[in-house]
Amino acid sequence: MPSAIDPANLDLSPDAIRSMTEAALSGVLAHLSSLDAQRADGLPADPRWLAAEPIPEDASALEPILRDYFEHWVPQAFTANGPGYLAYIPGGGTFPAALADFLSNTTNRYTGVRFTAPALVQREANALDWLRAWMEMPETTRGLFTSGGSMATFNGILCARERLLGAEIRPGVLYTSTQAHHSVQKSARLAGIMPDRIRALPVDGAFRLRLDALEEAIARDRSEGLRPFLVVSSAGTTNTGAVDPLGAIADLAAREGLWHHVDGAYGAFFHVCPELRPLLAGIARADSLTLDPHKGLFLPYGTGALLVRDGAALRAVHAASADYLPAHEDEAYDPSAYGPELSRGFPGLRVWLTVKLFGAARLRAAIAEKRALAVSAAERIAALPGVVMVAPPQLSLFAFRLAWRGASPEEEDAATRELLARVVARGRVLLTGCTTGGRFLARVCVMSFRTRAARVDACVEDVAAAAREVLRSRGDQPV
Repeated sequence: MPSAIDPANLDLSPDAIRSMTEAALSGVLAHLSSLDAQRADGLPADPRWLAAEPIPEDASALEPILRDYFEHWVPQAFTANGPGYLAYIPGGGTFPAALADFLSNTTNRYTGVRFTAPALVQREANALDWLRAWMEMPETTRGLFTSGGSMATFNGILCARERLLGAEIRPGVLYTSTQAHHSVQKSARLAGIMPDRIRALPVDGAFRLRLDALEEAIARDRSEGLRPFLVVSSAGTTNTGAVDPLGAIADLAAREGLWHHVDGAYGAFFHVCPELRPLLAGIARADSLTLDPHKGLFLPYGTGALLVRDGAALRAVHAASADYLPAHEDEAYDPSAYGPELSRGFPGLRVWLTVKLFGAARLRAAIAEKRALAVSAAERIAALPGVVMVAPPQLSLFAFRLAWRGASPEEEDAATRELLARVVARGRVLLTGCTTGGRFLARVCVMSFRTRAARVDACVEDVAAAAREVLRSRGDQPV
């Protein structure tokens, strides 16, 4: 007679693990091989899969779950890892990073403090140092892997607050632009900086933070007895891809005694390519820098990073101990001394393994290709009748709208929205829009490693066709 199953035993046999892994891998390979044919905007949501589920008392088989996952749930989502995803800020999700998660989750070593897994923690320290070197920041720089740019920005603001305000938080004032990512204001509030101490300053014609407005705001706040302490600039905004004048802001911050945090979540990794570094001149002078490897290094979502020029400032915010923990090693990287978490995963392995398996040269080539593709697409779309290129690509993102003689802003905005809907309906590319300066713009962001020339050509074709259709349906004459 077969032996009874031990209900408290959660170990699986090697054969069971192999079978489950092979079944999951089969689904993954089928999914990846079909990305080119999948609709960029995904399928409409099916109400059958949107209901809450009761807690399952008994075990389920894996096969039907995988079938539902790949055949029903995933297709009802934007195809964010596909070549046609030109919306928001794409990434793609490299397979080495997924493999890193599998390795780290199955071996399940604890990396919160160095002494529990010194060789593994050193891999994470090495990956952070690679990011530092790519950004040309000094060796005093220390960093932290986070779940994304929002948490990196929060920790950067926290460093600035502790260093320049101490316990006197209320008089502190933070400066940014109207184009800053919403996480800046959210992170500031989490760090104790209230909305009435946040200055969203105007931008110039290229959507970059205006230095004159920044200087005037600092002087005005000082005259009113407040304490300017932080300016947050952007190395590639979400709306238009604008890069603030980073070098000039660094000069002003140094002169005024402010901390300069750069939000490089989207754009900073273009600095990896030496020929593109002039586009981000001054980024190496940041006091702290937000990075999103899940954007600019093409990794899966949930991979952010923070670099702080004076690593002691990051350590001062987070270093703590307890009777049950050993003392931190001053000369070695210890994750819990530089971040808020003690229990954590092993996020650095994603970056380390991706860079090791691809090599820096191959990553540089992929990054440079994305900018070249965006520049080419923008030039061709700008030449279309009726298209006004509002924000040419400073990096790999550009924004445009439709316009014609005698049209009101409201009519042009409606036509641009219709153009966007027609492009997306074709299913080959997914574009998203934004409202900037009171006008609605269509935007294209080339950032996924799977987006190659053929798909960018398809984007240009679909925009051209949609523009003709919209203008023809309205009987309009392009500008």
